[in-house]
Amino acid sequence: MGTVREILEGLAGGDPVPYLQDPRPEIRRLAVAACAGLGSTAIGPLIGISAGDSDDDVRAEALEVLGGFGPAAYEAVRSQCDDSSVRVAEAATTALGEIGDPAAVPWLLATCAGHEAPLVREAAIAALGAIGDDRAVPALLEAVRSGKPQIRRRAVVALTAFDGPEVEAAVAAARLDRNPMVREVAEMVLGREVTADRPVDG
Repeated sequence: MGTVREILEGLAGGDPVPYLQDPRPEIRRLAVAACAGLGSTAIGPLIGISAGDSDDDVRAEALEVLGGFGPAAYEAVRSQCDDSSVRVAEAATTALGEIGDPAAVPWLLATCAGHEAPLVREAAIAALGAIGDDRAVPALLEAVRSGKPQIRRRAVVALTAFDGPEVEAAVAAARLDRNPMVREVAEMVLGREVTADRPVDG
């Protein structure tokens, strides 16, 4: 099998794909990370590992890497979003946002409204902001108004992808939120907007 040092040297200078079959999950995770630099040739092996590995962390990290490969990975990532493992489902949901395909929006809307795992709901809200489809705006506004603190915070950030008076009002209202981390992120968002709008001297 080789020592971890030998394997690291092999990953640095060669093909990481064979190491995806290593019996040690920590080595498979290193191989998954190294596959990010292979381009589209890594999609097939990563799809296999994301669906079939026995370790949830390996599967989740494969999905995270797949998110960087764009639309070619969409179907494989979407198929893992309902996984029974929260770690895997969260990673797949986050990857949908990175891929940016509007086809994911209906599922993301249903997920941010009703998924039993808070981490997956948060990931769905972030993904909606990353995709930037206007269908998300009503759900994000509702999340800012009535979600739990982590959800409200995520929704404030997600709303920065959109324009309009309702969006501006929701972010401004979040400055007065009862939770300090929601207030903090709203202040940060509004501070960036003020800086961006300020005319350049000279």
